[in-house]
Amino acid sequence: MTTRETTGGARAVAGLLLAAGGGRRLGGRPKALLPHRGRPLVEHAVRVLRDGGCATVHVVLGAQADAVRARASLPGCALVDNPDWEQGMGSSLRAGLDSLTGTGARAALVSLVDQPGIGPEAVARVLAAYEGEESLASAAYDGVRGHPVLFGAAHWAGIAATATGDRGARAYLKEHRPALTLVECGDVARPYDIDTEADLAHLE
Repeated sequence: MTTRETTGGARAVAGLLLAAGGGRRLGGRPKALLPHRGRPLVEHAVRVLRDGGCATVHVVLGAQADAVRARASLPGCALVDNPDWEQGMGSSLRAGLDSLTGTGARAALVSLVDQPGIGPEAVARVLAAYEGEESLASAAYDGVRGHPVLFGAAHWAGIAATATGDRGARAYLKEHRPALTLVECGDVARPYDIDTEADLAHLE
């Protein structure tokens, strides 16, 4: 029996969706509520995590969190409020990892709400790199690290200690590059962000 089998495989990995952004360059429209395929973008992002194999999903909310709760259908998700969302993605990552403490999750698979070009195929590939609490893996696009990223629980405290501003876990991943498994996903996903008015053309 492999390590992955003894730890429950994908059941030990929780999806962690960072969806707190206020869309400053989008006229202050929260990214979670941008319309995509007739529904709020956050719903699409949650579905991608679930279809990719994450049975449990925590969603970090920030900008207009009450409106997101009212307008988006997110049954079964743990909704996590980040009152410090304006400080950047690092604060949302810290809030999300904190919400997973004590849940039994042994790893977090982190994705961003504003990357609709990354689908369940990429999630499944990165999820397959999970082996235990020491796991550290990331999707790569033509060899360049991107999202989603898998953090074994042994790394959470270190990531939280260094996650500041909009850098997220960048400093931690750079420091631990030898331990990081890159999972090529360039053939199944496109890692663009929805940051500007021009980027809205990617939404349907």
